[in-house]
Amino acid sequence: MGRLDRYDLPLSTTSDLAAERYRTGVDLLLSLWPGAGETLEESIAADPDFALAYAARARLHAISVQPAQARAYIAMALDLVARNGTDRERSHVDVLSLAINGQAAKALTAALAHTDRWPRDIVILSMPLGAFGLFAFSGMADHDQARVDLCERHAKHFDADDWWFLTYRGWAHGENGDLQLGRALTQRALQLRRHNVNAAHAVAHVLYESGANDEAQQMITGWLPEYDKTGVLHGHIAWHSALIALERADTDRALAIYNEHVAPAASLGTPINIVSDTSSFLWRMQAYGHAVPSGMWEDAARYASDYFKDAGFPFADFHMALVAAATGDSKAVEQRVAVLSRLVDEGKLPAGPVVPAICRASLAFAEEKYALAAEILEPVARDVVRIGGSGAQREVVEDTLLVALMRSGEAGKAHAILNERLHRRPSPRDERWLDQLRSAHAPLANR
Repeated sequence: MGRLDRYDLPLSTTSDLAAERYRTGVDLLLSLWPGAGETLEESIAADPDFALAYAARARLHAISVQPAQARAYIAMALDLVARNGTDRERSHVDVLSLAINGQAAKALTAALAHTDRWPRDIVILSMPLGAFGLFAFSGMADHDQARVDLCERHAKHFDADDWWFLTYRGWAHGENGDLQLGRALTQRALQLRRHNVNAAHAVAHVLYESGANDEAQQMITGWLPEYDKTGVLHGHIAWHSALIALERADTDRALAIYNEHVAPAASLGTPINIVSDTSSFLWRMQAYGHAVPSGMWEDAARYASDYFKDAGFPFADFHMALVAAATGDSKAVEQRVAVLSRLVDEGKLPAGPVVPAICRASLAFAEEKYALAAEILEPVARDVVRIGGSGAQREVVEDTLLVALMRSGEAGKAHAILNERLHRRPSPRDERWLDQLRSAHAPLANR
């Protein structure tokens, strides 16, 4: 009898153990739970000619930002699948190879074509989805809608209680603004598979976007201790908890969470998460009018200095600009902006001119040139989605614009943004800011 994956797709292996370890390993991979690497290695050991086990291992190395290992494993998979794989397996490995070898646009096109033929091949279907997926980092302005469309196109192929599909379908709808549906789907996904990091992450996001901070804090506090600190998103999920404390102006708690889980010395996450989480947390704290303790920005800058030195990865570019601006390294920001502007002119930066603009604005804001920061940000604020990541991660840009408007005397514009935000969700911080705008004597955005 042929071996199958969890979705009844044939596997080119002669070993029952290799197939079982592969199925388990893929579940761990797609739930981001520790143990995926070891389980996939057991699959490889049981059948050293099983191409998809190497491919899944390569995918995990790529997620863990281990590019040399990822390329080595995908090369093995390509060789093996050419000799003994099915059409589906060859296409599967080809898509992963494109992504691992830096051809993201081609990988996205190939992934979409592949999933049209084999919609239940979830390793490939997962690739365009997520905050750091191929859609998010494509530079598209409508990638949130694109994720919804992809999920809905293939929803008929999945059981109603498929924990994996519920996770990503719920994430897609939540990020695209349907918070009620997003919440229902992601919470059901977490209920079905509690040790599913992507579901816990998605629930944290949809609760944040709903303004349900008490529930979000309760979920994170109850769930995070079960997730080993070596997990790639441990620090990031704790970051959500720190943001909730910051929202309430509880800086002692926010800093305690940051120091225990998020700071470079504490987090074992990937560089993109550590750089973005540390810089955006400290930037928010400072922008909200709270003093950042001595040495914290310097620690973040020291860590960031080893990564993302070359401009052209918009999500990282913006966060690197925050670090440089906050630590007074105006030259670094200007150099990054110059390279990004050249890439825009050459048509080589799909996210477009919003990227150098938000980097320039961060420097203006750090230099207390608030009117200039607002002038730069206002025309591009709606395009920030093109840098990728999640709505919660990108919101730091709108926060910067809002505070810049308040501090430059543009109370009317600030009031309009706050009204729009408060219409979308409750926020103690935004309510405090609105009160400040109503008081002619209060120092704006400074408490």
